[in-house]
Amino acid sequence: MKKTQKTNKEKESNTKTQTKESEIFASCSFSSLGLHSTLSEQLQERLGFEAPTLVQAQAIPVILSGRHVLVNAETGSGKTIAYLAPIIHYLQGYNPRIERSHGTFALVLVPTRELCLQVYEILQKLLHRFHWIVPGYVMGGENRNKEKARLRKGISILIATPGRLLDHLKNTSSFVHTNLRWIIFDEADRILELGFGKDIEEILDLLGSRANESVEMGKSSEFKRQNLLLSATLNEKVNHLSKISLENPVMIGLDNMKMQPDSSVNQTGSLGSDVDEDLDYSIKSVNSSSGDYRLPAQLVQRFVKVPCGSRLAVLLSILKHLFEREASQKVVVFFSTCDAVDFHYMLLSEFQWSPYWQFEEELKQMFLKCKTFRLHGNMKQEDRRTTFSAFKTEKSALLVSTDVAARGLDFPKVRCIIQYDSPGEASEYVHRVGRTARLGERGESLLFLQPIEVDYLQDLEKHGVSLTEYPLLKIIDSFPLHIQMHRVKKFVSLESHPWVVSLQRELESYISAEPKIKKQAKDAFCSWVRAYTAHRGDLKQIFMVKKLHLGHVAKSFALREQPSLVGKTFQNQSKKRKRDMKQKQKGLFKKRKVASKT
Repeated sequence: MKKTQKTNKEKESNTKTQTKESEIFASCSFSSLGLHSTLSEQLQERLGFEAPTLVQAQAIPVILSGRHVLVNAETGSGKTIAYLAPIIHYLQGYNPRIERSHGTFALVLVPTRELCLQVYEILQKLLHRFHWIVPGYVMGGENRNKEKARLRKGISILIATPGRLLDHLKNTSSFVHTNLRWIIFDEADRILELGFGKDIEEILDLLGSRANESVEMGKSSEFKRQNLLLSATLNEKVNHLSKISLENPVMIGLDNMKMQPDSSVNQTGSLGSDVDEDLDYSIKSVNSSSGDYRLPAQLVQRFVKVPCGSRLAVLLSILKHLFEREASQKVVVFFSTCDAVDFHYMLLSEFQWSPYWQFEEELKQMFLKCKTFRLHGNMKQEDRRTTFSAFKTEKSALLVSTDVAARGLDFPKVRCIIQYDSPGEASEYVHRVGRTARLGERGESLLFLQPIEVDYLQDLEKHGVSLTEYPLLKIIDSFPLHIQMHRVKKFVSLESHPWVVSLQRELESYISAEPKIKKQAKDAFCSWVRAYTAHRGDLKQIFMVKKLHLGHVAKSFALREQPSLVGKTFQNQSKKRKRDMKQKQKGLFKKRKVASKT
């Protein structure tokens, strides 16, 4: 109880601090931060920024001063503008003007194709009045020869995914980067989580941008190389990247209480004449194992505890409630696998029903009356691009997605995030909910948990993330039941609620009657079980496959029977693992016997 009170007090004080800081910086303008007046006008006219956000107000003067910077701030806080604006400010001021033949001056590294396109779109808007500065991008899934042609002509500011950039650095001789001045790592933690660590180190070596090398290069070149690293969460890998890429960096967005001194770095530097002398930034590393994560104060976070067999009916009920409560809104639902996304997309797009089903078939109507989109890594690049653009422009829509949409993507007006499948790592939870409550707007998040998974809440609380329970029964009770003359006030369990029972029955009837979607349901079931076994570390103690009832899992995909092939395969794998363990133990026992005899 004392711990909870303490946590609440800390949250209140943090919220008050954030509010005070916001009020201080709200009075300043982009011009007062040192940006060119035309660029400041573009930020207001083309992107709708009346005033800088807190992160922008803190970061822009420091970046303009030429220092290396590490920015740790909540998602949706305007980090992209914080690094693009200072770069454009300097490039537009070059005299004589820069030309395409001069090659690349700034390089922005991002983890996903969607984020690559998003940063490119923002950059295009900012460069509207600076037509001589050429933006461009290279990323996996695009035509290499077309990219080579664009690089040959010259790209002033290049946005890239790590793998494709490394490819061009090695194989595109016409790629001019001798004038490179800035390297930015956007969503650095995600870049490293996706396994690009070695690629990044190789890129730094090829560009001569490791911390010690960039200082030496700065002495011989007209401008000193400046590296920027941005991340919503910090961990050991991000700390390592900052050490090898940043020289004497300024840390922005970190609370002193969350930092510990690092003996390997002991400098404390002033920011120069361009920065407020009152600001003092010390170089420290973060103890990320138990540190709090930064989340918007206006984000309402809830969880809902649902038995496995009722998950699908409850998900559909909540979605129906959300879109009937407020027709014009956007909702994103996260799933653990591509197959699960495909199944739920097909179901949500086509499922029809009527509470009057005992009468005319013609009375059936779409269960969800909203546009539905899907997004995952196995889709063709063109389909991903179309989905990304369409969902952004829609006023009311539902997106079902894997974690490919969890990082950095800015979908305007997303009101609610539903994590139907657990994100696993607490850091991933932060990035998922970061798709809502952006730039000061209100937002909601809802985490689905089975009764056997509720300990996950304690894991989130270790990082200062506290959730309240969603009023599920109140929502379920609000739906009309025309099949029942009277309403029973209390039920033994959620599974026995007439609404849930009737909806589950309709879902199972629909799936069994449609061979195509039934096959998709079986594939989704199979991939979901595999994903559930993939939880790492301490989370294995929470998400235990042994505790699952696979028959109930099948019901969560509206399958009346557990797919026998999947069940056998899963059981055979478990038996094989047990046999292998026994054989190993027997082998060790025999070796010990032989050793004792000799």
